[in-house]
Amino acid sequence: MTQGVLPFKYEEEKKSTDLTSLAGLPLYLDLAYVSGLFDSLKRRLKVRTSGQGWSDSEISTSLILLNLAGGSSVDDLDILKADQGFNRVLRRVKNHWTSRKERRLEERRLRKSKEHICEVPSPSATFRFLSCFHDEEEETKRRPGSAFIPAPNEHLKALKEVNRDFVSFVQSRSRKKEATLDMDATLVETNKNEALYSYAGYKAYQPLNAYWAEQDMVLNSEFRDGNVPAGYDLLRVFKESLELIPEGVEKVYLRSDSAGYQHDLLKYCAERQSKRFGVIEFAVGADVTKSFKEAVASVAEGDWHILYREVDGKLYYTGQEWAEVCYVPNWVGCSKKSPDYRYLAVREQIRQIELPGMEAQLEFPFPTMEFGDKGRYKVFGLVTNRTVPGEEVIWWSRKRCGKSEEAHSVMKEDLCGGKLPSGEFGENAAWWGIMILAFNLNSAMKRLVLGANWFNKRLKAIRFCLINLAGRVINRSRDLIVRLLYAHPSNGVLFEARRKLLCMARASPG
Repeated sequence: MTQGVLPFKYEEEKKSTDLTSLAGLPLYLDLAYVSGLFDSLKRRLKVRTSGQGWSDSEISTSLILLNLAGGSSVDDLDILKADQGFNRVLRRVKNHWTSRKERRLEERRLRKSKEHICEVPSPSATFRFLSCFHDEEEETKRRPGSAFIPAPNEHLKALKEVNRDFVSFVQSRSRKKEATLDMDATLVETNKNEALYSYAGYKAYQPLNAYWAEQDMVLNSEFRDGNVPAGYDLLRVFKESLELIPEGVEKVYLRSDSAGYQHDLLKYCAERQSKRFGVIEFAVGADVTKSFKEAVASVAEGDWHILYREVDGKLYYTGQEWAEVCYVPNWVGCSKKSPDYRYLAVREQIRQIELPGMEAQLEFPFPTMEFGDKGRYKVFGLVTNRTVPGEEVIWWSRKRCGKSEEAHSVMKEDLCGGKLPSGEFGENAAWWGIMILAFNLNSAMKRLVLGANWFNKRLKAIRFCLINLAGRVINRSRDLIVRLLYAHPSNGVLFEARRKLLCMARASPG
């Protein structure tokens, strides 16, 4: 009987086999072991204390692997459960910490029962695990129409400590003396009944992230409801992020959009209030208020500079101009000891043709100004305490849009962050926190193991080239072997990566 349109057929194997479609994924288990991530999960998480059933580290590890493999929901764990070859690898990794006698007893039991080896928890067990991160008592503190951030319970705090341990490991292997923190929130759209409406007009959650640009890692992330403004309580989150920075970092920088235009945050950075890092240089989007527009209007035409973009040593016109603005808002104060705050303005001419009679109805989603006979311009503001040339400050601040916003895209599209599993706030916060661990694990894999050619690859490219490889898992004497396709282009990458990880495990941090 014809099965389909083209001349090929699908048939199901008559018996179970040890094939896997995730032959490259065990490489991440290597890195998790070398980095101490397994140990940190066991040591920090105390969710299930009965000693029966799935352990905290087993469930957390399965969710991290689910993120990396391309899953998007808790139910996708069933796909991992069905991959018999990969489950066999997971069992061998699990038995790495057990005695030889215990391993033989377990193998004998499996041979007698002939049951399918499964080292991935069921969706129901995972939901029970996630429910422990929710604190119903915190939910009683909510008040209609007001922003509220539930205090994390001990389990959510433990997840942050696990991430802190992992970031410290990466710093020990790839030391950076500077930490540029990009503070930015991102909207995660959802249809959950319990979710609240965001400023964009739809239901969402709005996590606030502190992204460490030099390490390409998320240093800190606070899960929030959609109605919580991005700038709400920003100084507290920034201070918490500073405490999470590992040893070896000597200088900290801050970049943010206008959500970071919080007077207490700017003063904290500029007035040397951080005992560890002193003055923190920043570039933050400034509110284009009426008084700021008046200051911009007073800038002479000769003081506007063309903003060029440099690509491969050549300068290209961007259509934008910038200028230093003499602007001193009331919050700065007039003390001689007050630090200097520089304000920069960037303008870009609006080239759309205004039809007659439509002037009153013409609205733009960004601030605009009229500059005499030159026409109407988009206007953006920037405040900084850096002393480098203004053009350099502008391009430096825009790097935040290039990397931290790309990180948000990876979290929501390449990983599981874009589809939250529950209507309970704490469960979603745990799901988000575990996704952050997967994000950082993949980032460390690219930078510490795979090398420079992989730095800019998105996770979907890594899945295609490395993770989603076909293999057969076989036993030979006491060895477990993942047999790959003959002459596959990625085989050499896997072998070299394992060699690097072995050297990393043997070497002391330096």
